[in-house]
Amino acid sequence: MTEITINIEGIDSIDFFGVNNSRFNFIKKSFPTLRMVSRGSSIKAEGSNDDVAVFKEKVERMIDHIERYGKLTEDNIEAIILSNEAPKEKKDKEPSNVIVHGNGGLLVRARTENQLLMVRESEKNDIVFGIGPAGTGKTYTAVALAVRALKEKNVKKIILTRPAVEAGESLGFLPGDLKEKIDPYLRPLYDALDDMIPPDKLTYYMENRVIEVAPLAFMRGRTLDHSFILLDEAQNCTDMQLKMFLTRIGANSKCVITGDTTQIDLPPKVKSGLLTALRILKPIEGISTVILNETDVVRHKLVKEIIKAYDKLNETRAIDETSNNS
Repeated sequence: MTEITINIEGIDSIDFFGVNNSRFNFIKKSFPTLRMVSRGSSIKAEGSNDDVAVFKEKVERMIDHIERYGKLTEDNIEAIILSNEAPKEKKDKEPSNVIVHGNGGLLVRARTENQLLMVRESEKNDIVFGIGPAGTGKTYTAVALAVRALKEKNVKKIILTRPAVEAGESLGFLPGDLKEKIDPYLRPLYDALDDMIPPDKLTYYMENRVIEVAPLAFMRGRTLDHSFILLDEAQNCTDMQLKMFLTRIGANSKCVITGDTTQIDLPPKVKSGLLTALRILKPIEGISTVILNETDVVRHKLVKEIIKAYDKLNETRAIDETSNNS
């Protein structure tokens, strides 16, 4: 006889056990040769070596199903118990542009060619720069890649960070504790996470520092191993800040850096470190750059036209400056 305990901490207990233990009772009926009991966030099962091994593999697949699809039904449980198909074989049947399964069955996809290129370059390289104007989905795609890496257990944690720079306006004194002061700068990252991870599980991850959302200044002095690290709004980093961030990357980690070089909010005489990094890091193997443009805009259709109008204005200004200097 063998006895095992399977911990499902981090999984919503109702998602797994069902209301009034309905799904757990269904699982028990499917394994009549085992004695099992649920206690909090764990399951204890006792039986023959072979039966316990099969039970453990099936429960792990159920947990994987919840992590990938955000839900588990009795039909899913029955299919997993009856099937001998490995989880990865099923995953290979998904459309190639699906990055991760979000809340309520939401399919988070790479919706344009350049977004899909970001996904592919991240799979091949440890550092990827995703550069493009507002609305091109670079941040959302990067967060989806981070969530996928965590769900597939390729990393142990996610680090999401931004420089706390005001977008062309002075917000003055912000009330509240430190978290309340910095959260407005990090809100876009929270919004993306809300789409991809159930609220209870996201709270668990945040409380246990599996997912960290913090301003860039908090990265100094750290070594980030086994992590997926996203630096957003990198155009607002100085040379020293971006160098500091890039040298935090540790063993078995991946990094995506996103930025919009047309929306730099640094003081007039301060040069963007992103521009420097794109130039000097380009020859290094393992670092890739993906350029997104107005064709990748996935917001309101007018955003494309707005970007084109401002690009035209910048071109006109550049021509005028050249004429004035000559």
